[in-house]
Amino acid sequence: MGGGGSAPASMAKSTIRLGTSIRNELPINKLFRAMIDINGSDLHLQVGKPAILRVKGALKPLDMPLITEDQMKEWCMPMMDERNTEIFFLTGGADYAHIVEHKGELWRFRVNLFIQTGKMGMVSRKIERSIPNFEGLFLPPIMEDLCKYDQGMVLLAGVTGSGKSTTIASMLDWINHNYAKHILTIEDPVEFVYVADKSLLNQREIGPDVSDFHTAMKHAVRQDPDIMLVGELRDRETFETAMHAAETGHLVYGTIHASSAPSTIGRILDLFPQSMHNALRSSMGFNMKAIVAQKLLPTIVDKPKRVPICEIMLFNGVVRKLILEHTDEKLPAAIRIGKAEGMQQFNDSLYHFITKEYVSRAEAFEISPNVEELKMMLKGINVKSSGML
Repeated sequence: MGGGGSAPASMAKSTIRLGTSIRNELPINKLFRAMIDINGSDLHLQVGKPAILRVKGALKPLDMPLITEDQMKEWCMPMMDERNTEIFFLTGGADYAHIVEHKGELWRFRVNLFIQTGKMGMVSRKIERSIPNFEGLFLPPIMEDLCKYDQGMVLLAGVTGSGKSTTIASMLDWINHNYAKHILTIEDPVEFVYVADKSLLNQREIGPDVSDFHTAMKHAVRQDPDIMLVGELRDRETFETAMHAAETGHLVYGTIHASSAPSTIGRILDLFPQSMHNALRSSMGFNMKAIVAQKLLPTIVDKPKRVPICEIMLFNGVVRKLILEHTDEKLPAAIRIGKAEGMQQFNDSLYHFITKEYVSRAEAFEISPNVEELKMMLKGINVKSSGML
């Protein structure tokens, strides 16, 4: 793409924001509309390739000419405002929301624009216009209980594209429809837009609404929230601020990149120096309520297209004790013996969807953390807890 600089003024002004919508006729919008019509979940753009859509978990190229470097710039640069353009040139990437009108309805997309091998690339995810409930997402019933805490922290763990944001949106919307609470979200960018029911909702977006996350959190303590969504916990300062909010009587939801519920503990500790680990374990032991790790698996039925494979670790007395004693390797066993309380491992979730004939055995075996155990479960062999607590 070349060196730094700033976008031409004509590009920066070609997008006009009107309230929560964006009215324009950007050339790239035809790809977003195709994505809507085909019912794709993600749009990938890369120089030298056609546009590629992810449909029901599979990548499918559109029938179109290969994208040139100039075309990529012409398509992607006008979507950004001045702030995101500056971030893009300064850091090599930018995250923002883009809104497209299609057939009389507004559709919202989460966009990540980045540089790879010196050229611009883009990945965009379609945000569903309505927030699905737990049943619509095929989430386990215990998710409702994770919305009923008065204070503490609940984390959603998983890789990018594992459905963490959708699950948290469903949880906050359940609270919105069932409790009179003040819900404050701090997002970069805002994805799901909530319609207030019983709750009072304020959604703050980094950039348009507040300069940065830490300023938003400083303001938050003066805004009387009952429940806070603090977005992704990606660094030490973010986690410290979120944990402080949980310690001071708020219910805090957040997402984190980790592969499983037990490994999330180590992922959090890695953000801090060794000298702070004892205090951090104590804080997590007393304030963390649950960690839900999630993966998405394609189905073999028309609807739903994908289902969430969930591992759920509740912070009961056993889990707290193991974390305080630095015996994280025993956490999987604690989850297994905690099934009566609503805990479950990935294999429990896979077993459920296989027996319901939503997913294939081959697909399930591919993502199972313990294939032999899953095969035994499917044969009706009781799998006993491994490891002593």
